[in-house]
Amino acid sequence: MSNNLRRLIGLTGGIATGKSTVSRYLADTYQLPILDADLYAREAVQANSPILLNIFKRYGDRVRLPDGNLNRQQLGEIIFNNLEEKNWLESQIHPYVRNRFQSEIERTDAQTIVLAIPLLFEAKMTDLTTEIWLVYCSSQEQIRRLIERDKLSKEQAIARIQSQIPIEEKVAWADVILDNSSTLENLFRQIDDAFCQSTNLK
Repeated sequence: MSNNLRRLIGLTGGIATGKSTVSRYLADTYQLPILDADLYAREAVQANSPILLNIFKRYGDRVRLPDGNLNRQQLGEIIFNNLEEKNWLESQIHPYVRNRFQSEIERTDAQTIVLAIPLLFEAKMTDLTTEIWLVYCSSQEQIRRLIERDKLSKEQAIARIQSQIPIEEKVAWADVILDNSSTLENLFRQIDDAFCQSTNLK
């Protein structure tokens, strides 16, 4: 099926804005296939993968767990405090993730597919999509959710948010803005409106 005839929704947003909630709702309510960049990024660094071995070569045992897997917490402390190291890591992982998306888009026989890509703009993958949905909440709410979800300090939460393009800038590039600042019911109503408006279901 030609991509020109398909609806490829690029779902993105800032960290801890609620992208996973939107993905689950689209999958459960509309039975849409979800292609998840986070899953592909985890595949990229699975045990004994070439990318993981490159990471160990660069950072040594400080990012290696006793079982040979990646110590994500230690790696996060490195890359979220050093732009050069963050860029190096992404240069390893992003090409793998892009290739996985391309192969899965070709393999998936569905008219509409959701591409859940937190770093859609940062990784320059907008060309894979036909429209962009952005999940939004304020930076203050992001900090609160990150601290609660990942048990981070305020400084760690801010460092992770600042490692991404500011969400206010991303708003200007999106086709659909989903404001996740209030209730789930309100968020789900916005999703329904966005989905139905483009599929002539209203």
